[in-house]
Amino acid sequence: MKRKISLTINGTPYVDQVEPRLLLIHYLREVVGLTGPHIGCETSICGACTVMLEGRAVKSCTMFAVQADGRELLTIEGLAHDGKLDTMQEAFWNEHGLQCGFCTPGMILTAKQLLADNPSPTDSEIRHGLEGNLCRCTGYQHIVNAVRTAAKAGA
Repeated sequence: MKRKISLTINGTPYVDQVEPRLLLIHYLREVVGLTGPHIGCETSICGACTVMLEGRAVKSCTMFAVQADGRELLTIEGLAHDGKLDTMQEAFWNEHGLQCGFCTPGMILTAKQLLADNPSPTDSEIRHGLEGNLCRCTGYQHIVNAVRTAAKAGA
């Protein structure tokens, strides 16, 4: 039996009927049409599905859409405003913190959480803060550089 959920995603309200077993990542991609959060492992290992739920980074493959009922979500699509990239997005761009881009949305949102909790992290703290997000391309150094640059810019 489907269940009605209402939530706000990137400032836009949504009301839908969903199966109680529908994962949040599938709701975002298949029902709402937001393809920024990626489906990687579906086991919470890779972090490609990371979104912000009420200001906290969560892996959307680890929760059901019904668990987000009445709450506010931010996906990578909601970061830029009026065509201007968020400070973290700009830092990833400028520091070449991406290659294929598959992990990038999750990395950026996790990095935003990291800086919200610790505005001046060391490189070691950045690496620790990003542990739950995997990148198969970059070797992480450019990602660490991007987070450091964003921190210096006051992101």
